[in-house]
Amino acid sequence: MARIPGPPLEGLRRQIHRRRQEKPASGTGHFIRETFQLDRAAARIKAREWFDTWPKAAYWTEVESWRQLDGDQIEFTMRRLPSAD
Repeated sequence: MARIPGPPLEGLRRQIHRRRQEKPASGTGHFIRETFQLDRAAARIKAREWFDTWPKAAYWTEVESWRQLDGDQIEFTMRRLPSAD
């Protein structure tokens, strides 16, 4: 049985190289992160604002991490993509 050759990859290699030259990868990734320290009620409101402004389906918005501090304080980090491209 004859093997069908795959497509040439030189064009893809050039495109990847050009993209990396224009915008080198950073250690933090492509997400925008913001950390908040609010009381429980305000934390829920702030998270809802993020999900309303940047919908999860388009921006991959999520609560990346959270922890409860003394009292009713919550520290949490929201994460999203910079655009919905």
